[in-house]
Amino acid sequence: MSSFPTLIKDPNAVLDYGFDWSAWLATGEIISSSTWTIPAGITKDSDINTTTTTTAWLSGGTVGTTYTLVNRVVTSAGRTEDRSVDILVRER
Repeated sequence: MSSFPTLIKDPNAVLDYGFDWSAWLATGEIISSSTWTIPAGITKDSDINTTTTTTAWLSGGTVGTTYTLVNRVVTSAGRTEDRSVDILVRER
């Protein structure tokens, strides 16, 4: 079991998952780029970021499977950081 937060997703749902990076960013620093690593079996339909947040829209997934998503940001100050979240797919 990982130490990442675990969120629940129904296999038929299309939902947004993301991070608010504002508390981590230094004063005046913004997100320059955001990339998501999504494992096979769940689908990233789209993703978007603002200067302080990142979001990925997910669909599908196999009931009973936990998928670990990794979001990597690069900032205007040249810093790179990863955050992860587990998505457990189950019927609601």
